[in-house]
Amino acid sequence: MRTPLQNLTRHGQSPWVDYLSRPFLRDGELGRLVGAGVLGITSNPTIFQGAIAEGDAYDDQLRAVLQEQQDPKEVFLTLAVDDVRAACDLLRPVFDRSESRQDGWVSFEVDPRFAHDTGATIAEAARLHELVGRPNVMVKIPGTEAGLPAIEETVARGIPVNVTLLFSLERHRRAAEAYVRGLRRLHASGGDLRQTASVASFFVSRVDTEADRRLRAIGGQDDLLGTLAVANARLAHQTYLDVFDGPDWADLAAAGATPQWCLWASTSMKDETRPDVFYVEQLVGADTVVTMPRETAEAFLDHGVVEDRLTGQVEDARRTLEWFASAGIDYGDVVEVLEREGVEKFSASFQKLLEGIAAKRDQLLNV
Repeated sequence: MRTPLQNLTRHGQSPWVDYLSRPFLRDGELGRLVGAGVLGITSNPTIFQGAIAEGDAYDDQLRAVLQEQQDPKEVFLTLAVDDVRAACDLLRPVFDRSESRQDGWVSFEVDPRFAHDTGATIAEAARLHELVGRPNVMVKIPGTEAGLPAIEETVARGIPVNVTLLFSLERHRRAAEAYVRGLRRLHASGGDLRQTASVASFFVSRVDTEADRRLRAIGGQDDLLGTLAVANARLAHQTYLDVFDGPDWADLAAAGATPQWCLWASTSMKDETRPDVFYVEQLVGADTVVTMPRETAEAFLDHGVVEDRLTGQVEDARRTLEWFASAGIDYGDVVEVLEREGVEKFSASFQKLLEGIAAKRDQLLNV
């Protein structure tokens, strides 16, 4: 009997899990979820911060690494790269048999403190890709203004990219166009387009959290609560359909290029009064990826309903954005705030991770 996660693939959607740690790999939990239908992995600084700095699963390796290296970031990379490699190896069979070439990937994020530094992001992306040394690793680059040229350059070098922290429809379109430009440059230089790919991580639940906060401050608009995030994502999917169509894209596709699928991120439900798998169920559709925290993936395995609810909703989604504008909610400001806060939160988590490693370094070296 097929699981709900496996049923997502029948609708053309690739389910990933948004979690990675040494115990998750070692204890077989990741392998169990892969057996149940998970086809990819995303990670971020917050996830690694909790896994490395706050537990003891890495202490033995830490002691060994600290004999050679004491810089917290370099220590982190040594530990994290081992996990990413192991996850890539576990998913390699999935990657090798993927016809869409959107399955079997493991995402590893560049230092989020470089989100506004194009050159540093490019250098870090190339370094991480080389450090991991696996064909199914995707480097995560934020879709900030500075990130856009970094995306193009990284793709032009043949490195797969997961564009992260996308909230804005306009920024998502520009990220897709940066990917296309990178592919053209890669093709012009004689590169093999079949060896690279990209996804655009469009964040969902955080949009409702911010929009609903503003609606409640205004009052009298309860019918709009919890509606902006899904409408925003459905319009992002329409952007995908627009960009990856037509004769220009057909030429790249004929050369082996893969379109940049939308990846629905931030899919956990923050509002306890609403269903825990609401966002996953509302965004089922072909040629997309959905990544879920472990808890959401387990909940979807237990009671997720799989029906195509992504397509045929464009006009309703556009009306939803118009209703928010009529209610006095500035969409541009909402997504701008979310991007800024997203960069700040990931940077803070990364800094906390490094501080935690430094504290462990001092503790272990003084034992």
